[in-house]
Amino acid sequence: MAADPLIELRDVNKYYGELHVLQDIDLTVGKGEVVVVIGPSGSGKSTLCRAINRLETIRSGTILLDGSPLPDEGRELARLRADVGMVFQSFNLFAHKTVLQNVTLGQVKVRRTDKAKAQEKALALLDRVGVAGQADKYPAQLSGGQQQRVAIARALAMEPKALLFDEPTSALDPEMINEVLEVMRQLARDGMTMVVVTHEMGFARSAANRVVFMADGRIVEDRSPDEFFTDPRSDRAKDFLSKILKH
Repeated sequence: MAADPLIELRDVNKYYGELHVLQDIDLTVGKGEVVVVIGPSGSGKSTLCRAINRLETIRSGTILLDGSPLPDEGRELARLRADVGMVFQSFNLFAHKTVLQNVTLGQVKVRRTDKAKAQEKALALLDRVGVAGQADKYPAQLSGGQQQRVAIARALAMEPKALLFDEPTSALDPEMINEVLEVMRQLARDGMTMVVVTHEMGFARSAANRVVFMADGRIVEDRSPDEFFTDPRSDRAKDFLSKILKH
């Protein structure tokens, strides 16, 4: 149990029709922790991540942010999604807006930030993630790695309490993956609370405080990276690692 919990899931269940995709999930993420969620396809990883900021509704259980239950609708829900930023597999940038506009829009509309201040912050964040020179371009003019770094800057612009990453590198060409992972590693070093769904085992080893292994809608293991990768307890985790770590 994290000493200073920021995100708490208590006995969370989620169904798609008859399919029980999240089963009795209990998970606590402390402030400043990096929790990497791994597991086979269809294990519920992305659904878990999306449930934390109400992109998926749950059937039963409780999800808390800073000790308060998540809101269901209205302004409070918009505020939640600013407080718990989300970086998607497919970038989700506004194609008809420039990079700078993508990073300033939420600040102005949700945080009610003055436009000039929002632009100043956006430029600083674009510099932080290594794409300051792309501010006046449109998403289609950028590589996938650049688009994902813009998406991270957009999430950071809202000054979130935590960031959720749903397989942020799986749509990227191999040579672009590390440029995104390095931005994420730096966020981890800076103390950002992060929940990361990924297949990048190197990132899990190097950046995570904990590795959560899921299978069939359940959390099977929740351990430190060293413990999980060197001595997995469950047969399911051993089988998964034997396949994914093969050379």
